[in-house]
Amino acid sequence: MTVGSQTASLIAFTVVATLSLLLCVLTGPDRDDLDEFYTGYRSLTPLRSGLAVAGDYISAATLLGTIGVIALTGYDGVVLALSTALSLVLLMFLLAEPLRNAGRFTMGDAFARRTPGRSVRVVACVATIAALLPLMLVQLAFTGDVLAFILGFDSPGLKTGCVLLLGVLMISYAAIGGMKGTALIQIIKMVLLLGSGTLLAGLVLYRFGWSPGALLTAAERGSGAGPRFLESGLQFAGGRSARLDMISSELTVVLGGACLPHITMRMYTSRSAPEVRRSMSWAVSTVAVFALLIAVIGVGAAALVGREQLTANDPQGGMALLLTAQSVFGPEAATLETVLFTAITTTVFLTVLASVAGMILACANSLAHDVFAHRHRALSAQREMKLARIAAIAVGLPAIALAVLVQGMNLQPLVSLSFCLGASALAPALVYSLFWRRYTRTGLIWTLTGGSLGVLILMTGTNLVSGSPGSALPDHDFNWFPFTTTGIVSIPLGFLLGWLGTILSGRRTQSEQRH
Repeated sequence: MTVGSQTASLIAFTVVATLSLLLCVLTGPDRDDLDEFYTGYRSLTPLRSGLAVAGDYISAATLLGTIGVIALTGYDGVVLALSTALSLVLLMFLLAEPLRNAGRFTMGDAFARRTPGRSVRVVACVATIAALLPLMLVQLAFTGDVLAFILGFDSPGLKTGCVLLLGVLMISYAAIGGMKGTALIQIIKMVLLLGSGTLLAGLVLYRFGWSPGALLTAAERGSGAGPRFLESGLQFAGGRSARLDMISSELTVVLGGACLPHITMRMYTSRSAPEVRRSMSWAVSTVAVFALLIAVIGVGAAALVGREQLTANDPQGGMALLLTAQSVFGPEAATLETVLFTAITTTVFLTVLASVAGMILACANSLAHDVFAHRHRALSAQREMKLARIAAIAVGLPAIALAVLVQGMNLQPLVSLSFCLGASALAPALVYSLFWRRYTRTGLIWTLTGGSLGVLILMTGTNLVSGSPGSALPDHDFNWFPFTTTGIVSIPLGFLLGWLGTILSGRRTQSEQRH
């Protein structure tokens, strides 16, 4: 990588970070206006709201990780990319409108509508933080590696400094900008992401004469897998139950992605049910276009870069996007490569900043509104606003510290953990709370706690944790669960516990809580 590319990327990132923070300050809420902080006064148009939902959904882990999976596993990675769009379709048709009608600010509001009680809100807050914290760690920790790759350094101290700097920026976005400020950053991020992605995908196709067949043939050669690159099963090859493992993974992505709290909180920012439907239409369309773009870029990475170079920089292929941006012009176009590479790296940085800021905001809102604002003595709006901003710091600082600790480790188990918790605990709780009139407080608590514990126990036995060279603990082998994700067992477990807890509550309790 040239010094010019490094300098341009650093300058562009500094400018974008400064301007986006300034926009958060200008659009931030007043000191005592809860509706403005939590929902942005529901002032976003359906298009802007849809772009904000898509921006929250497309995290840095989705952007970099999915392109890497496509580059290394071909067909299976493309199916994973399309599952992201399917996840939002599920949210659009099943949960978006009921969520908008049931909740005010947080997921705890939606749960407490039918099963009131402070215990429900506390458990909802714990589930929210548990589901989002692993994703925050992944993106913060991976940022240090990305910066090291871009700027050409390997010092652990400099990587830690990058994580600290970006973490402080993300906390500032959430605490200062609130819902409206973070939505604005997500919109800017999506415009840059779609623009730079379209340009890179177009250049990849141009390199192969706009022939998808030539691109796929070159990808087969570069992947080292031959024809298997275009067949199902490469990602889970060697597993004891490859077909079931793939089904489990796709089910986890679809259900978990639709129910993560930083996604569902965007439903409360629409003014009406028709508007939330239009917003989700824009979000689904945007994510579908994004999925097609990253499919082309991922296949292009296999064709232009090759498996050997991809895995040399990151065993999971996380640098595939940046390596493709470097390779797409060839060795003779240094100036054009610098411009494209700067645009891509700036987009990646903004994606990290916006995604983690949205997650911090979701956790802070739940902590302030569900735990502190619903104690025996009601809080004033001004005090709750202050607590929400303090909560952003209280969530963000431990996330930064933990991200520093997990740097250099395989972070794939943390990504899987977040989606498994969303699919196994939050999804059953939301479906029952919104659509089953007999659902009780006991059933809800059993769903959230039992589903979460089931995921945590099963996750220790997956091949992401031990038993394979690419696992988090490659030198150990306690791989007793034959799947990569826990969804095939933990999702039915979450629904079963919710049903069982409700049935054991008795009809009298069901009737009292329903009324």
